[in-house]
Amino acid sequence: MEISSRKNPEIKNISLLKDKKHRDNCGLYLIEGEKLVKEAVKFGVSIVKIVGTSLAVLPYKNLGFDVLEVTKDIADYLSDQVTPQGILAIAKKPDNRLIAPLSNSILLDTVQDPGNVGTIIRTAVAVGIKDIYMVNCADAYSPKTVRASMSGIFNVNIHTGTYLEVLSALKDTPIICGDLNGENVFTFTPPKKFCLAIGSEGQGLSSEVKKSATKRVKIPMSDKMESLNAGVSCSILLYQLTFNQKGE
Repeated sequence: MEISSRKNPEIKNISLLKDKKHRDNCGLYLIEGEKLVKEAVKFGVSIVKIVGTSLAVLPYKNLGFDVLEVTKDIADYLSDQVTPQGILAIAKKPDNRLIAPLSNSILLDTVQDPGNVGTIIRTAVAVGIKDIYMVNCADAYSPKTVRASMSGIFNVNIHTGTYLEVLSALKDTPIICGDLNGENVFTFTPPKKFCLAIGSEGQGLSSEVKKSATKRVKIPMSDKMESLNAGVSCSILLYQLTFNQKGE
């Protein structure tokens, strides 16, 4: 039987997962859209429940998932998308301890745009990075960030904490940050293990992170442009640093 009321207690609880505080309190987050739900299943994400219209959730009934059927109106109500696809999954947030990275990593410093955070997560997975450290950033498990990561969120370890906590975990890892006076990244030879620090577009990196950086690099560009989008900058730097590293 399909649920058709927004006043239904279960629907109310699911809707609350759009709020970060509620996600943090219950340790759950939303995965929305046909492709992302399929990817979540593929990568073994811990799914608590799949919610959607009877047609959209049909394939998951035979896979043993707990399925909640709702009307199209309710599916649209629960959606965070402009064009809802009628299906979403409720998943458990991984319990990632704040530990030192085993290989290359990324530190995001006050990157508050969900699209940028999602893009950076996506790029990290593309180059084989597993650990991403975040201080004062957009929630990695918000619907917008999850969507922007294009399933990348299922394949990284997100570590959040204060500057003191995060920098302590990275104390034995060389931190590379962007700097207009830094070395040209295209001629720079990275260390065998590094953490790339990315700051917000408006304010850049904090003084705490700058003080901890051991290497500084820049992306050369024309005098008609001062900076690049955080997601774009991270992509360029990561690919170049990783490529040079592998070429050693």
